[in-house]
Amino acid sequence: MRSLLFIVARSLRQHLLSTIITVISAGLASGLVMSVFTVSEQSRTAFTGGDIGYDAVLGAKGSQLQLVLNTVFHLETSPGNIPWSLYQEVKGRGDVRYAIPYALGDNLYGYRIVGTTREIFDVFEFQNGEKFRFQGDGQPFDEGFQEAVLGSVVAEKLGLKRGDTFRPYHGLQYMPGSAPHQELYKITGVLEPTNTANDGVIWIPIEGIFRMDGHKLAGGTEEVERGAAIPDEWKEVSAVMLKYSSPIRGKFMQDEIRRGDSATLAWPIASVLGTFFLKIGWITKVLVYVAYLVVVVAGFGLLASIYNTMNERRREFAILRALGARKQTVFSAIVLEASAIALLGSLLGYLIYGGILFGSAMIIREQTGVVLDVTSVHPSLLWTPLGMVVVGALAGVIPAIKAYSTDVARTLA
Repeated sequence: MRSLLFIVARSLRQHLLSTIITVISAGLASGLVMSVFTVSEQSRTAFTGGDIGYDAVLGAKGSQLQLVLNTVFHLETSPGNIPWSLYQEVKGRGDVRYAIPYALGDNLYGYRIVGTTREIFDVFEFQNGEKFRFQGDGQPFDEGFQEAVLGSVVAEKLGLKRGDTFRPYHGLQYMPGSAPHQELYKITGVLEPTNTANDGVIWIPIEGIFRMDGHKLAGGTEEVERGAAIPDEWKEVSAVMLKYSSPIRGKFMQDEIRRGDSATLAWPIASVLGTFFLKIGWITKVLVYVAYLVVVVAGFGLLASIYNTMNERRREFAILRALGARKQTVFSAIVLEASAIALLGSLLGYLIYGGILFGSAMIIREQTGVVLDVTSVHPSLLWTPLGMVVVGALAGVIPAIKAYSTDVARTLA
């Protein structure tokens, strides 16, 4: 065995440039395969398997998926509004533990502003058993004033802190050069990181959305006198986050909402997102097939790399045979060499995998607020390197057969 290892090590050093190129090729293939499986699995888990602390989302008639993406992950646009009276009706039901209203329509340099009530800091659970917590001496906003609470990502990216002020911009997307609203909001606190999409949100009193200049209320007016009460029939909300006394109560409410044909209830949330991932599952399959194709290409590259050195190594193998080396020894040396290159590539693949995973996690967090668990271990981290070694061994069979069949007398002559 020692002689085999010596032959392999000597060959790898002798053809160093070819070895390095082939190792990099195998590493890219291995890293890509592990990344595709891990990122796809982590993304699905983050979006559908999260332990969300509420049960359903009530919104305007339309797509359940759009409603969930808009309210849970703060993506997409609102499918519309529902009347304030429906929010109050749902909030007063005995089977509803809490109902948190959302009202949208503004942003701060692209970060979404959500109008809501102080209940979001008191009873709302973004995950089971997890409520919002404030950094330092931060405080919830006062519903009667132009105050705001920032998610941790917003505060970090915009360099804002408690006591600072800002003016919102109209719309969910920031348009450079557009004029801000007249209202000036004071920051009363910054939330601790939650590793959810909520970190990229600015929370203000829902009355602030109703009274923002340029916002048209359901009553047809675009402005309400300062200090004057807004009639309930003029108010609308984009969505309501619901927590039931028992999760099964969502089924009964869903049936009621469907019969009324005036709103949409997304329940259960994980099921809605699971359906979405089933529809786009072909994208992941394509990426997997591409990753497998890269592995095949790497295998052929390894075969070509070793095979192309056979002519210059025929005399070397003939001498080994003349010195007493068996054919099996020569065959094993070639297969072991190919396996060693594949193994080195697999080890390099872990570094490539780490880079792709961390890069993907940063992009996904930046774009959606969803955080991938980069410490999670997917089974592909084990079977991909083993598979690469097998591919490498198979790639070494043809060159090994050529070396095995070397005619000693003719070669030395």
